[in-house]
Amino acid sequence: MPQVVIYPKDAATITGNGYDAAKRLLQRVRAHFGKATDSYVSVGEFCAYTGLPEREVAAALAQPLINR
Repeated sequence: MPQVVIYPKDAATITGNGYDAAKRLLQRVRAHFGKATDSYVSVGEFCAYTGLPEREVAAALAQPLINR
């Protein structure tokens, strides 16, 4: 099953930022969509906010953890 939620580690890997910067990015995504601070961020929401193509993000998330 494909991953539908973005975690800070995933956001850090995808954007090339550090873990703390990725946490702040996910906080901004939640705020943008009016979500609670403890809500999950979906791949679609992450892509809509960052402008990254959903297909490429999904492909990056599908790679084994060893390659991330």
